Amino acid sequence: MARVLHNLLLFVLRLALRIRVLGYWSLVYGYCALCAAVALLKLCWNIVLRPTATFQWGVREAPPACLNDTSLGTHCYVRIKESGLRFHYVAAGERGKPLMLFLHGFPEFWFSWRYQLREFKSEFRVVAVDMRGYGESDLPLSAESYRFDYLVTDVKDIVEYLGYNRCCLVGHDWGGIIAWLFAIHYPEMVTKLIVLNCPHPSVFADYALRHPSQLLKSSHFFFFQLPCFPELMLSINDFKALKALFTSRSTGIGRKGRWLTAEDLEAYLYALSQPGALTGALNYYRNVFSSLPLDHNHVRSPVLLLWGERDAFMEQEMAEACRLYIRNHFRLNVISGASHWLQQDQPDIVNTLIWTFLKEGEGRKTYRT
Repeated sequence: MARVLHNLLLFVLRLALRIRVLGYWSLVYGYCALCAAVALLKLCWNIVLRPTATFQWGVREAPPACLNDTSLGTHCYVRIKESGLRFHYVAAGERGKPLMLFLHGFPEFWFSWRYQLREFKSEFRVVAVDMRGYGESDLPLSAESYRFDYLVTDVKDIVEYLGYNRCCLVGHDWGGIIAWLFAIHYPEMVTKLIVLNCPHPSVFADYALRHPSQLLKSSHFFFFQLPCFPELMLSINDFKALKALFTSRSTGIGRKGRWLTAEDLEAYLYALSQPGALTGALNYYRNVFSSLPLDHNHVRSPVLLLWGERDAFMEQEMAEACRLYIRNHFRLNVISGASHWLQQDQPDIVNTLIWTFLKEGEGRKTYRT
């Protein structure tokens, strides 16, 4: 009788797990279909309003002058033997000083760290990388090439190529996700972890499934699962959607800080208009649902989490929840009025908070700036 009950319990548990998995993927694909339908309606409306302009966009042939600004650092390249990929990065500060490595988000590239490259080169060897698929780094077209383990290994290989065995790691948005994962898997290589507007991946997965409002703000995660169509929607009307992402009142840079200049915007359009660039950037999203939940969660490095109060894509409640996964000092700074792009939006405040964390950086309090 006991064996029968045991087998019945196992059957029920396995059935519950299968139902949960089925429900999860039904949600993913169902929401993908909904987002696709909405995007298709937008495309049709654009064609009605601008029949000739909708499908016009152009590759920017020459980089704007700001990308060659020598005050930001030196442009360098490294080819990693294991992956065979070539990475582009901009470096400043004396060799031999502690390494501060910057990882950008979507849809950015090394240039998003321009204010921090200038600020921290006095005491660090600062390096801002074009992550795989972005900027002048190699661009694998297969979505499989953007699995979490490959992206984390890229960071390890770059740190070691630069001649270091540890670094202060700084990440924003998707760069923040990779920074969290790198600190989880290689704690001995992270002296301090600084993340901007990106929750711990486990916090995000759990919170989004429980809060429809966050699921709605994350609708792009689902839309970007589709092949080709997202690239088209981001390109039409000469990359109008990308321009709006950086400049609109609801999502853009500069609502209470520095505005993105016309030349800065052209820098992004130059990088993202290149052949295959949008596919490389979107491929980060095309592996995310098969990579969660994580097998390992805990971060053992000291952590500074900076959060823009007016982030249009991430709800602030996730920031405090990250504390559950940190086994070291944790400092959370919520920056009033700042957007999702806070290292560009509020660079002076961000830089000051990073300096404070680097020099004193111990405490378990939440601060509002």
